[in-house]
Amino acid sequence: MTKVYIILACYVLFPILIIEGFKRWTIVQKIGTVVLAYAVGIIASLCGVFEFATPEIATSFSKMQSMMMNVAVPLAIPLMLFNCDFKLWTKALPKTAWALVGGLVAILVSVVSGYFIFRNHVPDAANVSGMMTGIYTGGTMNFTALGNALQVDKTVISIVLAFEMVITTPYIFFLLGGGYKIFRKLLPYKDITHKGRTDEEAVETNDVENYRGMFEKKNFWGMMKGLGLSVIFLAVGAGLAILITTIQDAIHLLNCVTCCPYCNGVLPEDASWFAVFQEAFKMRPIGARLNELIIILTITTLAIIASFFKKVRELPKTFELGMFFILIFSVIVASMFDINSVRGESLYIGGFVGWIMLMSVTLHLIFCRIAKVSGDLFCVSQVGLLCSPPFVPPVAGAMKNKKVLISGIVIGLIGYAVGTYLGTLIAVVLGQL
Repeated sequence: MTKVYIILACYVLFPILIIEGFKRWTIVQKIGTVVLAYAVGIIASLCGVFEFATPEIATSFSKMQSMMMNVAVPLAIPLMLFNCDFKLWTKALPKTAWALVGGLVAILVSVVSGYFIFRNHVPDAANVSGMMTGIYTGGTMNFTALGNALQVDKTVISIVLAFEMVITTPYIFFLLGGGYKIFRKLLPYKDITHKGRTDEEAVETNDVENYRGMFEKKNFWGMMKGLGLSVIFLAVGAGLAILITTIQDAIHLLNCVTCCPYCNGVLPEDASWFAVFQEAFKMRPIGARLNELIIILTITTLAIIASFFKKVRELPKTFELGMFFILIFSVIVASMFDINSVRGESLYIGGFVGWIMLMSVTLHLIFCRIAKVSGDLFCVSQVGLLCSPPFVPPVAGAMKNKKVLISGIVIGLIGYAVGTYLGTLIAVVLGQL
């Protein structure tokens, strides 16, 4: 287990080294901290660093790895939102709505057209189409939920997910490595902010990732106050997720106490609400109750509310501290990349996923051109839908544009909310054809 703890320590150490390099060397500033973090993770993965002596150790490491990743982003999002002026973002709501609608339409058209092209070569094509709709409008959570609900073969699920990662990951690297500059040229429109403010560019774009002075006394304690608020918001989000899922299970118990083989006999029909709640709490472990959608929605809402308070908005270096947690997340995600997961015999599935990816990006780009959506807003809406909200802050940080951060997260959250419904609808409709 010594190797496990060393790797976990390196997940924290390498972001610190990247930040120090960013402060000292121009070349690191040009490459970008997020790109370097992803590069470190992928190089380590390709070098076989994550091979362990026994399956038990590998399983333990995987759990710790997931825990660090799942904590890093919920801590980062509030920190990165605290010093954003929400009043500026409200002016961008119409363009955000256009970017969202255009992205959803592009994905649906791409999935349906891909189904007719590949349906004779992809196993269970209708349900796979539903799963692809879910993952490209809400991320892996919706993909997994749809796969289970539609009873798709586990092997097919793993192959589709492997190709999705292999095809989507290079696109994220492309954006982080400067690809966003191409979309800025193709969509040369300014982000709409609060009209009449002459300092709007300075408010939102200057000093992004200015890590100097983070550990000076005058900034450090203010930064720690921001971290404390993030921890509180995360605790509230986790508590709310546990409460809501437990209430759902309690309602399930009450509705099927006499007809469900699992529940029958567990509770008497006249059981008190407290007894029902206690029994419902035992139905699944705590980890299974931490609904990611509820947590991210809660912490984002609380962070936006907090940003209206001047004392919170003026807390020093919260964005940079949030970026530190994003760098941890980036190293971990990149280190999970496995090139060996792709098998040659499943190339038709890869073609299906590739078609959806290429067509959705192209159609979304055309739609945003018509609606005059800015290149940066297009990029974060792409990432919010195709990858989920946790991937938005790294791209916003790479573009050095905080103005589109909230828009990208909101688009990703709405994608979370509607992805499962759209995926189910697509699977049912295509299954009838």
